[in-house]
This record gives sequence, structure tokens and C-alpha cells, in this order.
Amino acid sequence: MTKQEKNEVIELLKGKFSQYNNFYVTDTESLSVEQIGKLRRACFDKKVEMKVAKNTLIKKALESIDSTRYTGVYESLNNVTALLFSENPKEPALILSTFRKETNGQKPELKAAFIDGDVFAGDNQLTALTTLKSKNDLIGEIIGLLQSPAKNVISALNAGNKLAGLIKALEDRAQ
Repeated sequence: MTKQEKNEVIELLKGKFSQYNNFYVTDTESLSVEQIGKLRRACFDKKVEMKVAKNTLIKKALESIDSTRYTGVYESLNNVTALLFSENPKEPALILSTFRKETNGQKPELKAAFIDGDVFAGDNQLTALTTLKSKNDLIGEIIGLLQSPAKNVISALNAGNKLAGLIKALEDRAQ
């Protein structure tokens, strides 16, 4: 690879890291060409971009953006590395876990995930990442929680009208 080609790859990676707030660093070393193709198709179907690059070029791209922000990711850059870029922080984790179940294997292995400024290092974090809630899910839950007390008050007021009517009927009957 010439220096010009390396610089082009670094610029491409810098663009991807700047575009996406979420990316996963995975180890695809022992996967066959057929399995890699299957993984790429799964990523494409879920609108997740998959890029394979040399670790040194990935590190240079990250360092040129912000050398301190990505420090937790640097130590995961070893062996064969595939990067998964996504707007949805949960989607790559679901793809990896589904792919593992279908192939009955342990690869691709999660080396690290960078999600909205937080680094999740190690393959043991994959199950936690699959249960991650999206921003819209959290907003929906908060709105539901905020509406719940208001609904309770309204239903209590409505029940109060019924109770008042029942008391009035009993009073009329007693007279």
C-alpha cells in the first residue's frame, strides 16, 4: 500500500468516525470468505456500514480527530479488525449476536464499542449492548411515566362524579 493510498483510507475513516456517534470494533480473523460475505449482507440489510482496515490506519484516523476521546478503543486494535458504523447503537450488537447464533460460533468477537462517547471494551459487553434502549424508546418511556399521574387524577375525578351520583341516589332513596 502506497502512502497516498494509506492517506486516502485514513481520510475515509475520519469521515466515518465524524459521521457516526456509534461504532463497533470486531475481530473477524477466523471467519471464512463466505461468512464475511454473509456478515456484510446482514449489515447492509440493517443499514450498518462495515469497513475493514489496518489497525494502524484506524488508530491514526482516530488520533487525528481527537487523541484523548478514543483512548479506550486503541488497545482493542489488534488482529483482523472490522468496523461497524451505525446510527442506532443497538443494531450492530444484534447483528453480531444473531450471526453467532446462526453459525454456532464465537466469531465475530466484539473487541470494543464506542457509543455516544462511552467505550464498552470486551466481548462480555455484547449482551449488555443488545439490551440497550434507543433514544426514542427512552423518550417514549419518560412520556408514558409523565402521563401516568395525570391519567390517574382524571380517572379519580371521573370516579368522584360517579360516587357523588351514587350518594345522591342513596340519599333520595332514604327520603
